Order: sequence, then C-alpha cells, then structure tokens
Amino acid sequence: MAIGDIIIGVDIGTSKVSLVVGEVNNFNQIEVTCNTSHKCNGIKKMKIIDEDEVALAIHKVISEAEQETDLKIHSAYVTIPGKYVTIVQNSVTREAKDKYAGISTKDVSSAIMQVKDVEVPEGKTIIDIVTDKFIMEDGKPVIDPIGNLSSNFSLNAQVVLADKEYIKEIVNIFKKAGLEVDGFVPVCLAQRNVMLDNNEMNDNILLLDIGAGNTDLAVFEGNGFIYTNTIPLGGDSITSDISLVLNIEEEEAERLKRQYGLAMKSYIDNDNEIILNTYRGESKTKAIKSSELIEIIEARIEEIFTLVNKDLMAQGIKQRINNVVLTGQGIANINKSDVAGKVILNIPVKISTGRLISTVRPEFRTAYSLVRYIAARPFAKTVSSSIDTNTKENIFSNIVERVKEFFYS
Repeated sequence: MAIGDIIIGVDIGTSKVSLVVGEVNNFNQIEVTCNTSHKCNGIKKMKIIDEDEVALAIHKVISEAEQETDLKIHSAYVTIPGKYVTIVQNSVTREAKDKYAGISTKDVSSAIMQVKDVEVPEGKTIIDIVTDKFIMEDGKPVIDPIGNLSSNFSLNAQVVLADKEYIKEIVNIFKKAGLEVDGFVPVCLAQRNVMLDNNEMNDNILLLDIGAGNTDLAVFEGNGFIYTNTIPLGGDSITSDISLVLNIEEEEAERLKRQYGLAMKSYIDNDNEIILNTYRGESKTKAIKSSELIEIIEARIEEIFTLVNKDLMAQGIKQRINNVVLTGQGIANINKSDVAGKVILNIPVKISTGRLISTVRPEFRTAYSLVRYIAARPFAKTVSSSIDTNTKENIFSNIVERVKEFFYS
C-alpha cells in the first residue's frame, strides 16, 4: 500500500450500483471516506440491456461521492462477474540479477511481466495477474521473495482474462459517465480477503456469493485463484417465484421472503397461516400456510445449489474443494441456506464469518472488498485512482496523473 492513495471502487450489480471511496492511512489500513449506492435496472441475467441506465447510476454515485468527499473523481476500479472471466495457470523461472544482494523488486517485476506472456484466445484480454507463490532455488515456497538470498526463483501465477466485448461495454459506459476505468477485478477475487477468515485463506475453498440477480462462485486453493463463474439466479429469482406462484405483488413477495425466509421445509417449527394482502385473484385476500411459501423458497434454493454442483462437476474441480463459504444479500435473510447447500453439494457449507464483514454495511461489501483488494496488490508502487482535491485553495487544480502499476509495467 502507498500511504495517501485514494481508491475508488465501483460494483455494478443487477439491482444497484455501489461505490466506496477508500484512502490508505498512516497505519497502512483502508479508511472508508464515503460509500453510496443507486438503484439500477440496466443489467438483466448478466447482460447489459441499457447502457444509459447503468451510466446514469454510475454518474449519480460519483456525484454523491464528490459532494461528500470534496474530490473530483476521474477514474475508478470496477468489478466483473465470473461469467466473463477465464483463468490461465502459468509459471516462470528467473535468475536474480545479483544473487549476493538478494532478490530485488525489479527481479520480481520482471517475473510478473514474463508470467503474463501467455497465449490469449481471440476475444479475450488480460485484466489481472494473481501471484500464487514464489519458489526459491532450495524448493521453499514464499509469498514475498524480495530480499531472499537465492540465485533464482520460480513464480506460479494465474493470468486472469476477460471477454473483450464486455470490457468494451463497461469502458463505454464509464465514458458516458465521464470516467476512465482503472482496472477490472472478478467479484469473488475481490471478496476473498473480506469474506474468508484466516484459516479459510489457506484452505481449498469455494466462495459462493448469492446476490440479487446472480450467483458468483470462485474456487481458491490457498493463494491460488483456480476457477470462477456466474449463474444467472439469485434472491430476486426467489421473490419472483413467490409473486408468480402465490399471485401477489412483488413488494409483498419480497416482504414475505424476508419475514418467513427458510431454505428447507423440514425445519418449520409452526406451520402458521399467512394472509396474502395483494392477492390478484377474485377475492382481495387469501390465506395460505407458511409451509406453502417455504416450499417455493426451497425449490429455488435447491436449483441454485444444483446448478453450482453441476458446474463444478463439469469443470472437474469439485473433489478439490474442502469447504464452502456462503455470502450475499440474496440469501442473507434465508435461514438454513448453508444446510441446504451441504445436502446438495455434499461438502461442508458455512455462512461467511470473515472478520471484516461487520465493518461495512452489506450493500457496500463488494465495493469495499474491491478497494481492499486493490490497496493490497503486492509489488505495486501506486494504485490510486485519478482524482482532484477540490479545496478552496486549489479548486481548479490540475489532474494528478498517477502512474498505474496494475500490470507492473
């Protein structure tokens, strides 16, 4: 981290755009100076259906952040769904320029530049390099090799690729909002340091984020970023099911989901009667049993976990996963979601207990995770977004051009 760096993180979800402004303080910690969000209906089932709608939402959160922080924001980092991401494993071996002085920052930077030299399929582009581990000449693995007295070292890393067309769409949207894009980070990769506890950071973990419209999943093996994808179902799918099956308004369906949220009918304590106030049948109201509501929730929860299971099986990576960590606003109010997941996946499932979760409100967690991920990028000189400080003394200051070391070039 570089003290004083200001990082703007934008998370574009299926129901809203969220933004967090974070500054690296004197203790090398992220100090959140602003968080804001705005509703957005420009994305459906992971596809951008209205660029102007998304651009307007981004413009609004940026404007609110500028007013609150007294900054002029010119750029931001942004999340990208796992569906548009491909991970390529690669490794390189480098000689230390001066083995008696130890491995230098320049040696490491050269290795990172070399490791991203992979064959990039047509329609893909490199958006990130994830350094997994460095292996010294004696075979010892380390996270940070700088200063080690070793004549050579190997770097194992993941080259993160993204679909060019999606990248172009987002860049175009940001331009409409008057911004540049600093970089793209997969949703679950950003969330990893916030949603996992210390033990899970070293384990083989499936991180499952069930949001409003999508479910993002990612598999990590220690520091290794193995796989990510997105399934176009989430909490809103459950709400829509309730509305359709019970023939009630979406608002009431959402309220009932939150009030009676339970993922498995077998855990019902008392099968209460529920009065449907917005029933659209011949009578103005209708009474049902709570078990009828929970059966609808259970069916969709089961489908989500079943699709995740099929995806992991198709990739041949399910057997490598030791534990599943569950997060996301889509299932935040649905009890026993972890139990339902364990039954279907046949892997231990737990709700996320990462120590940083309580520091930020749920609607800003992904944007906050993005800021933390960028701030913690190893071997980067500066990661600051492009901003102006609008003080009375310097209200028309020139744009400070910060050298981005996102690709360590």
